[in-house]
Amino acid sequence: MSVASSAAAETQASAAVRWSQLIFGIICMVMIANLQYGWNLFVDPIDAKFHWGRPAIQTAFTLFILTETWLVPIEGWFVDRYGPRIVVMAGGVLVAIAWIINSFAASLWVLYAAAILSGIGAGAVYGTCVGNALKWFADRRGLAAGLTAAGFGAGAAATVVPIRALIDGWGYQSAFLWFGIAQGLAILVVAQFLAAPLKGQAVGAKVSHYVQQGSREYAPSDLLSTPLFWVLYVMFVLVAAPGIALAASFASVAKDYGVANTEIIFLGIAGTVLTLALQVDNVLNGLARPFFGWVSDQIGREVTMCFVFCAGAASMLGLGYFGNNPVLFIVLAACVFFTWGEIYSLFPALCTDAFGSRFAATNAGLLYTAKGTASLFVPIAVMMAAGAEIKEIDIPVIGKLLVPIANFIVSNFGGSWRAVFATFSVMDLIAAVMAVAVLKPMLKSHISRR
Repeated sequence: MSVASSAAAETQASAAVRWSQLIFGIICMVMIANLQYGWNLFVDPIDAKFHWGRPAIQTAFTLFILTETWLVPIEGWFVDRYGPRIVVMAGGVLVAIAWIINSFAASLWVLYAAAILSGIGAGAVYGTCVGNALKWFADRRGLAAGLTAAGFGAGAAATVVPIRALIDGWGYQSAFLWFGIAQGLAILVVAQFLAAPLKGQAVGAKVSHYVQQGSREYAPSDLLSTPLFWVLYVMFVLVAAPGIALAASFASVAKDYGVANTEIIFLGIAGTVLTLALQVDNVLNGLARPFFGWVSDQIGREVTMCFVFCAGAASMLGLGYFGNNPVLFIVLAACVFFTWGEIYSLFPALCTDAFGSRFAATNAGLLYTAKGTASLFVPIAVMMAAGAEIKEIDIPVIGKLLVPIANFIVSNFGGSWRAVFATFSVMDLIAAVMAVAVLKPMLKSHISRR
């Protein structure tokens, strides 16, 4: 065999290895998707059984998001040093145990404890798989991060119908139990095939006029001292909060708009509005991640952010005003999730562009904690929609800063999902302006300093 043909075979083998690593990561992400995107199906059944109230039950979701995100930097530290396999295996065990506990939880405190365990487990899987994709695909970070995150965003689409059927036929406890065991076992098996790139295996970053690339490798301690990181963090919070709040409360929103159980034929498929909307939303939420990740690889992250955040603001506002129409509820909710899911590809890709790939898992994990901060909006949004005065005692410590703003909105505009979605629309628009007016010039200055 000639030297040229040998080199070609070696390149082909490397390509096969890195794409297989991407696929393994996507499968693991699919297995944790229901922890976030299937949760809304359980809220009302739990409330019907125990009468704890939606805000109290949704606190479990907030705890899940907080632990899923705020511990990712620690989990990323382990991944950067010991590889992805052991961290993902631990995550698989924890998510299985958590949903098993949910199946017999008879008090809020047990439900909260399970939420914390599932958050730790989901974060271990999520942070590891995204970080691993960023390392293997420095030349296509937006696409790779998007495909990996798509597993988490769209993974719940295939299980919406069976989970809802299991809840209706056998109770929500059975759904927690059997899906928890199945998802945990699948993660344990696939984790055995995960590996980080060895020296020389990863492809180098692609130089592009539109996508700015830094040449310095930032350690996590250095990352936290840069103003650029905190601008990214604020933007992430602003655009993550609307989608997280809607994902957590989706079934409740559909019920409050009076369309949840309306029978409808949409695109030739018959079903209730809630079931069809969840399927469409999960698919588009997932597709948004690789699609806009790929777009950002071509035209730049900041321009892509500005465009899609503006579209998200319009979608949120539309859902608030026209959500009581069954067809428009499905269409506008789909638009919301399609213009929201991309944050989980754009932000980690841009973070690695700016701060390097050596500590990609830890650094992207630090930025990902913004999702946890954004989750503090969930119980506040639920109480705003109910029109109730929000008391600081009902809100986690950091969330207390938001209470005066929320109460001002309720007292001046009334309590409704329309007011909530209008507020979220403004948040999206602020982030869109920041993307081109603040982030773009700041990133250029950051890169030029080397």
